[in-house]
Amino acid sequence: MTKPKLILDYVYDHEAAHPDTIYLTQPVGGGKVVDYTWAQTLDQARRMAAHLKSLGLPPGARIAMLSKNCAHFFMAELAIWMAGGTTVAIFPTENAETVRFVLEHSEASLLFVGKLDIWPQQQPGVPAGMPCIAFPLAPKTEFDTWDAIIARTQPLGGRPQRAADDLAMLIYTSGSTGQPKGVMTSFNAITGAAEGVVQTTRVHLGDITESRALSYLPLAHSFERSCVEASSLVGGGTQVFFAESLETFLQDLQRARPTSFVSVPRLWLKFQQGVFAKMPPKKLDRLLGIPIVGRLVARKVLKGLGLDHVLLAFSGSAPIPADLIAWYRRLGLNLLEGYGMTEDNSYSCASTAQFNAPGCVGVPQPGVQLRISPEGEILIKSPGQCSGYYKQPELTAASFTEDGFFRTGDLGELRADGLLKITGRAKELFKTGKGKYVAPAPIENLLNAHPLIELSLVSGVGQVSAYGMVVLAEEIRPQLSNPQVRADVQSQLGQLLKDVNRQLSEYEHLRMLVVISEPWSIENGFLTPTMKVRRGRIEGAVAPHIEAWYNSSGSVHWA
Repeated sequence: MTKPKLILDYVYDHEAAHPDTIYLTQPVGGGKVVDYTWAQTLDQARRMAAHLKSLGLPPGARIAMLSKNCAHFFMAELAIWMAGGTTVAIFPTENAETVRFVLEHSEASLLFVGKLDIWPQQQPGVPAGMPCIAFPLAPKTEFDTWDAIIARTQPLGGRPQRAADDLAMLIYTSGSTGQPKGVMTSFNAITGAAEGVVQTTRVHLGDITESRALSYLPLAHSFERSCVEASSLVGGGTQVFFAESLETFLQDLQRARPTSFVSVPRLWLKFQQGVFAKMPPKKLDRLLGIPIVGRLVARKVLKGLGLDHVLLAFSGSAPIPADLIAWYRRLGLNLLEGYGMTEDNSYSCASTAQFNAPGCVGVPQPGVQLRISPEGEILIKSPGQCSGYYKQPELTAASFTEDGFFRTGDLGELRADGLLKITGRAKELFKTGKGKYVAPAPIENLLNAHPLIELSLVSGVGQVSAYGMVVLAEEIRPQLSNPQVRADVQSQLGQLLKDVNRQLSEYEHLRMLVVISEPWSIENGFLTPTMKVRRGRIEGAVAPHIEAWYNSSGSVHWA
């Protein structure tokens, strides 16, 4: 039987065939960057792999990484794999409690510490005595450094191999509903997902000679890990750029001039709101409707965002409003929606040139099987499918059908043309006092499409009717001290509530909108590291105010 080609085999082939081709471009401050060719990337990875092997760690040893996206994350992952280990990436925004949980639950033998903004708050979560290695861009520590180890260690030679069913990664979910779960990903699974992403990307990009991507979404999440890192390791034809900081993000994006760009709904919305801050929506809409002028304006808007070279734009990780997709397409950016999850390495469905529609997440990608259960749940069997949950055999057994399909927990409908539409999440359904179940996600999409709103959450368990909480757009919040602005916002939200309710069944109608004063963020614990809302935590925080809101008159309240 022929041995399957796995991700490391692709990497060794690129190292041999294109040693002098630039692979990674890392900003190091002050507008300066350092380029790493395939040969340089693999030289550093091989030296670190030799060091890890010298430590005498057991086969499959879990080695953790706590770092923002950077070139050395890629190098460390390769080193861990070549040394026979399993990678455990921790979100760089996690608190000390979660850092400790992941390190202890995974039984990590060593920790790489990289670019971080809150290391002093996270360091107490690292168990005493755990060996640590600092990446070049890490905060100042007493740890042994990557550069020192590389300088004194000879590279590991040859083509170190891993078995297809060896554990490549433990990917810990971001914990929107509780403690993170460790999703087990084999080399066969990450390779299968990456091969599929490469195939999909090449269909959209055609024969372009220079493929570029910006890596900025957390690499601890399967979306970025599969769609940027793993696909670039398998495909070999992409130069990967990294973002230096939130403050320099636009310059980083313009430096990279990506040909493909993947993001999450909240960032696509923030891009739009940034455009509206410079040009009112009505004026932009009018200009876009003028022949020739409209094309010039659209091109200028995309260039200002750093997206004018993008041939493939994708949104994933959470539902995106259909109106937002339509807006980008009007600018000439063919924004497509995809669908995936940690459990299949974000490789499930994607829109294509032939099969796409706002509000749908595309068709099954090559090799993916999909069906809808009698209860309306989406069931997936994917080449990127995980092996289960680490140390949770009961949960693993409950998460798969007898014939091997993963129970996604998402509700959906398959259209006649094969497009999948997500209609909600089974665990998010709630019943109002009217005895009817309400799916919050579709209603939240309607609210999020309004330019005033950055995020929303629909709730109302056991209440006479549902209600919505909204976080206003970042550009609007500082202006609310102006009574005229506040009154205008109140009026627009009142009209939005009427417009949304007109599109809903009577039992889904929102009683009111509540404007949240403290924006939800990763830092205050109301968003996961991938910027999904933590429903339970938000609902718990506002619980003491619910009765007063329902007893108050008016359709818009200020929290």
